[in-house]
Amino acid sequence: MSAITSTAPVAPAAVKDDARIPLRGHVRHTGALIRRNLLWIRQDPESMFDALLMPVVFTLLFVYVFGGSIGQALGGGQDGYVQYVIPGMLAMMSMTLSQSVGTGFSQDFNTGVMDRFRSLPIGRGSVLFAKISVELLRMLFATAVLMVVAVLVGFDIAHWAGLFAAVGLSTVFASSIMWVFLTLGVILKNAQSVQAMGFLVLFPLQFGSSIFAPTSSMPGWLQAFTDYNPLSTLADAARGLMVGGPVAHDLWVTVAWSVGITAVMAPVAIHKFRTKS
Repeated sequence: MSAITSTAPVAPAAVKDDARIPLRGHVRHTGALIRRNLLWIRQDPESMFDALLMPVVFTLLFVYVFGGSIGQALGGGQDGYVQYVIPGMLAMMSMTLSQSVGTGFSQDFNTGVMDRFRSLPIGRGSVLFAKISVELLRMLFATAVLMVVAVLVGFDIAHWAGLFAAVGLSTVFASSIMWVFLTLGVILKNAQSVQAMGFLVLFPLQFGSSIFAPTSSMPGWLQAFTDYNPLSTLADAARGLMVGGPVAHDLWVTVAWSVGITAVMAPVAIHKFRTKS
């Protein structure tokens, strides 16, 4: 925080164009803002509760409530369902935790933090990249918690390299989705609106996918939706990497979704942030 606040304010018009700031300046500003956000988390540890408790609660809920019945349908019982659902949980968290970047961004606007940033000679994109970086660190923390709980409930990590590849893939996808929620955080009036809109997006994508159950028993129209659902391809790719099975198609489709979402939404988020009054 000190690296930012110690810089003398200048007129907003003087820093309106990020092109006037060299790359080294953008990197330095982003690093300082990452440090600021991490210090804020240290002062407000309750903000980590969702990253700590979500993997625990959802894993125990789906394994011990639905694991028996769905596991029987899979032919492997509860133990078989653990191997199925844990990679899916990795995909679910990549999107669910991404929502907090939008709510946090909206809160920063409403509390005047963004007004302070705009009075400083820092790159506008640095504010967004720093926010995404810290949220990705929170997601990686939640992933570590998930894997600890997964091992405790019987998940067998057979492919360590595949595990790290799956985590990397989910991180890439999460970073793309965060641009969507950053845009919502800019254009919507408050954090509650961002959260409500997020749920409208999250629920159909999460439950209309292969995260929690195979799609073969779903109605045809819903299967058609799951075929184009990036969370299905992410979950199936993670499943193939961590447990074994086909990977290539789902991997490249997930990467294509990530690149496409980022290419469309990152410029929109940056433009909306620059022009927000």
